[in-house]
Amino acid sequence: MDLLDRLLEHDRWATGQLLEASRGLDEARLDREFDVGHRTLRETFSHMIVNVEFWTGLMTGTPAATWTGGSSVSALSDWHERAYVAFADFARRARDEGRLEETYIDHYDARKSIAGTVLMVVLHNEEHRTEVRHMLARLGVADVPEVDHGLWDYELLNG
Repeated sequence: MDLLDRLLEHDRWATGQLLEASRGLDEARLDREFDVGHRTLRETFSHMIVNVEFWTGLMTGTPAATWTGGSSVSALSDWHERAYVAFADFARRARDEGRLEETYIDHYDARKSIAGTVLMVVLHNEEHRTEVRHMLARLGVADVPEVDHGLWDYELLNG
C-alpha cells in the first residue's frame, strides 16, 4: 500500500465511521443547528459528499449527477461509498498512468493539478470530520469514534 492508497483508504473509512456513529440519531438531531460546519450534521455530511463528487467530475470532465437517493443516514452512507469509489478509482488510475501532475481547468477557469485536487478533497474531509465529531459529542452520542490516521493504521497493522 503506497501513500496515496493510505490517504484514500483512511479518508473513506473515517467518514464511514462517523456516518455509522450517526445511524441512531433521529431527524431532529440530524438537523439540529450548531455554530460549526454547515450548521447541521446532515448538511455537513452532504457537503462533504457533494465535494467528492464535484471534484471527481471536474477532474474527469464528467459532471457529477445530482443525488436523488435521499438524506437519511443510510442514504448518505450509500452516497458516500458510491462517490468515494469513483474518486479513489480515478485518483489511483491517474497515479498508475503517471498523470497526477496533469492539470485541468476548474469551475473558476483556474488551472489545478490532479494531485493537488486529490489532496484538497482529503484535507477538506478531514476538516469537516472534526466538526462532525464535535456535533456528535454535543448531540450526546456515546463513544464518538476516533478517526485519526494513527488509529486507522494501528487497526490495519494489528487487526
